[in-house]
Order: sequence, then C-alpha cells, then structure tokens
Amino acid sequence: MGNTMRSLATYLGIADDVPYGDDEIEDLDEGVDGDWPDEPAELTQIVTLQPRTYNDAVSIGHHFRNGIPVIMDLSRMADEDAKRLVDFAAGLIFGCRGGIDRVATKVFLLSPPNVEVTTDARH
Repeated sequence: MGNTMRSLATYLGIADDVPYGDDEIEDLDEGVDGDWPDEPAELTQIVTLQPRTYNDAVSIGHHFRNGIPVIMDLSRMADEDAKRLVDFAAGLIFGCRGGIDRVATKVFLLSPPNVEVTTDARH
C-alpha cells in the first residue's frame, strides 16, 4: 500500500518519483467490499470547499462518503496543511474506491466511484 500512496503523491506533485518494480505492486481490489450502489446514481450535486485548516477535513469526508463529488480548493492553506489534507483525501478515495484529479494548482476533484471523470482531448 505504501507504493500506491507514493504513486498518488507523485501524481499529485507532493512527492518525488521513486521507481519500483512490478513485483512490488499489490492488487488492492482483492478483498475490498464497498457499499456503493452497483448502478450509477443520478449526479445532482457537486460541492466546492475551500478549507482553511486541517480540521475542515471532516466536511470533505462527510460529503464524499455520501456520494457527492467534492472540489477541494486548498489555495487558502499553508503548504504543510495542504499536504496533510491531500494525504487525508488520498486515504479517503482509496478507502471508498473513488478517484482524485488535480484540476489546478492546489485544486483537486474527489469523485466517488459512481462518477466518471473524462477530459476533453481537443486541447
């Protein structure tokens, strides 16, 4: 699991890239049961949050665990606290089988597993 977190941290730009072999990669889906619906739920809401302290992680977790995509804007936070919140978000999306995408500097989209995020290939 450490390699997965390092890969995520590297992707998000908060850690250096450290190469590792394929034999060190774990199959993280084995034995993980989620309580997300099998059918995609209708997307009716997206929440944008601008936390100022690490204590605001509770609100991020609450919305995300209820299946609501969260745009997490960390631009008003100190770098150290922002890194802690990204670590929290990485654990949250890992545990809930969701996704995280960097949309701008210090801005991330946390998407539940029933939400597909695509990019426009025309740019």
